[in-house]
Amino acid sequence: MEFKNNSPIYLQVIDDLKRRIVIGEILLGEKMPSTRELALQYQINPNTAVRVYNEMEGLGLVFTKRGLGTFVTEDVEKYNSIRREMAEDYVKHFMEGMSYIGFSKEEIIKCIEEFQML
Repeated sequence: MEFKNNSPIYLQVIDDLKRRIVIGEILLGEKMPSTRELALQYQINPNTAVRVYNEMEGLGLVFTKRGLGTFVTEDVEKYNSIRREMAEDYVKHFMEGMSYIGFSKEEIIKCIEEFQML
């Protein structure tokens, strides 16, 4: 993963893990890598990996079982909430970008209809 300079690394890792959960690459209830393994996987400082899990636990995305490790939430409502939040962010950025280049709401809708990939 290539990190961007405009956002803290731990937030970028959290965003990537959230994306992987939403697309089903990481399953609900699945055991997460240890902080050491996460640090190696993302090529980040182990302290940053600890922060990633602490932040994710605070958001209710993961939970820790003492002596067993960190696991993805099994809460389907939390999963749906994350998925919806991510969709809203993508749509918001898309709409801002289209508005920035002068598209009206109607033109944006027409553009979507013309370029639908399904």
